[in-house]
Amino acid sequence: MGFFDHFKKKDDSASVQPCVLGADAKGVVAAMDAVPDPAFSGGAMGQCCGIDHTEGKVYAPADATISQLHSSFHAISMTTTAGVDLLIHIGVDTYEMNGDGFSACVREGDKVKKGQLLLTMDLGKIKAAGHSAMVITAVTNSAEVSGVQLVASGAVEPGHDLLKVTA
Repeated sequence: MGFFDHFKKKDDSASVQPCVLGADAKGVVAAMDAVPDPAFSGGAMGQCCGIDHTEGKVYAPADATISQLHSSFHAISMTTTAGVDLLIHIGVDTYEMNGDGFSACVREGDKVKKGQLLLTMDLGKIKAAGHSAMVITAVTNSAEVSGVQLVASGAVEPGHDLLKVTA
């Protein structure tokens, strides 16, 4: 099973509760169709949005358990206490950097609180490598909920309302 295959699987025994996910970075919100990666903008990973971030820090959008952390620290998955499966992916093709400029503040299995620092990255290194550094947040079990709605626009701070998930 490949890394991204994990995000397409869902434990059918869990039920999703309605919730609002917070912004996981400081920056400017981009709607799904503006995300510069076709796997995300086309919906293959679920409903999503992006944040062109300005700090190089990614925070937990909700209380959750870390289910997977990519070895290069450019992607992290979690399941919120409301049953929402999330993939937070930093940049486009940043896996090519093999973790250079990325640092994790959590490990697989950790329980995190909304607003807790998850990852840091060097935005200069990402730019020098020729990659977008957009933080992409995807609800990977969006097919199993009634809706995922982007409720933010413009500039956001970590924790501001970003995505509304309806069960």
